[in-house]
Amino acid sequence: GTHTFTKWLARSRQQGSPPEGRHHVSSWPPRQLGNSTSATGGVKKPHCFRPGTVALREIRKYQKSTELLIRKLPFQRLVREIAQDFKTDLWFQSSAVAALQEAAEAYLVGLFEDTNLCTIHTKRVTIMPKDIQLARRIRGERA
Repeated sequence: GTHTFTKWLARSRQQGSPPEGRHHVSSWPPRQLGNSTSATGGVKKPHCFRPGTVALREIRKYQKSTELLIRKLPFQRLVREIAQDFKTDLWFQSSAVAALQEAAEAYLVGLFEDTNLCTIHTKRVTIMPKDIQLARRIRGERA
């Protein structure tokens, strides 16, 4: 917004002028110790976000979206591979594979929500396999 720009503008103007009460010609602006531009070859280092910033941005992005997150063809291959164990030469309607994928992704999202609650309950922020196991155990999916 404009507020942040004016804040930035004010800050940049403050840095350029010497502080009040001091009129030493040689001390302002402060000299660089050594020649830092030649040490790095004048290359600006790439901008890095703080740890967690990008993760939070992705969380907001994926919570807003409704599209499927697993690629269609790899999922279809997995379905065919699993189905072969039960009956060979099975054919699938494309709508059937799409329905399976919708159900699978909805299940995983729900499981991760429960897993996250288990993690927060233990006063952690990083999910671990034991959180998924606990969530499934409470749901009654595995004894």
